Amino acid sequence: MNKTLVCLLLFAGIFFSSCVPTRNLTYLQDKSNNSQPQPVSAVAMKPYRLQTNDIISITIRAIDMKLVEIFSATSGSGSNVSDEQLYYNGYTVDDHGNVRIPVLGEVNVLGLTMEEARQKVEKQLLDEYFTKEAAIFVSVKLAGFRYTINGEVASPGSQVLMQEKVNIMEAIANAGDITVIGDRRSVSVIRQFPHGTEIHNIDLTDVNAMQSPYYHLQPNDYIYVKPLPQKAWGTGTTGLQSFTTIVSVLTLVTTTFLLLTR
Repeated sequence: MNKTLVCLLLFAGIFFSSCVPTRNLTYLQDKSNNSQPQPVSAVAMKPYRLQTNDIISITIRAIDMKLVEIFSATSGSGSNVSDEQLYYNGYTVDDHGNVRIPVLGEVNVLGLTMEEARQKVEKQLLDEYFTKEAAIFVSVKLAGFRYTINGEVASPGSQVLMQEKVNIMEAIANAGDITVIGDRRSVSVIRQFPHGTEIHNIDLTDVNAMQSPYYHLQPNDYIYVKPLPQKAWGTGTTGLQSFTTIVSVLTLVTTTFLLLTR
């Protein structure tokens, strides 16, 4: 009788520990039970500053477009351009932080925001080639928001979003969401800085994740979603899967025992 009870308790313990609870699958829970709106951290909203290997799009316009044609790269400055066109016709920030613009030559944009880079290009054009009457208009944008996501997501790999700001929830949604056996409580963001690489883990099941400076991504971030222990155990992620697996194991053990004791 005692052996039967022990077996039942062991069975129940394995059954419940092998399932993925709902609290580990739900995003941005208010674990403090505080119904007040969560303010967004000002640190997380800082503008992105250009780094080496970034690709930017620079568009120069004027009342007389013939005056600025010599400053433009070849085709690809329009709005309907592919990622491949942006790669070949955009301006890549080299190892010294410079971009090479026709006629203007090398312009250093390392560490500048998009607005600061725009102002620098516009000022150089006005100082060296044009007057204010030419009505020069300069636009500087990132040539797509690039990031890489790997691990327990539906579509791992490098992704490009045609927008300037992306948060980690948007990035994950774009990759088809985290799988059932992905650990939402510890999603790693690997980020490059001039001084080196930093790794930070975010608990996406907690609403306080929005306070993290890593909640809002930067171009070229790498996101890694770790697997839950259930994947290593192989017992299933739902109650039915776990029940089926455990019953199969117990059946195999019982059959083996009976064969050996005959």
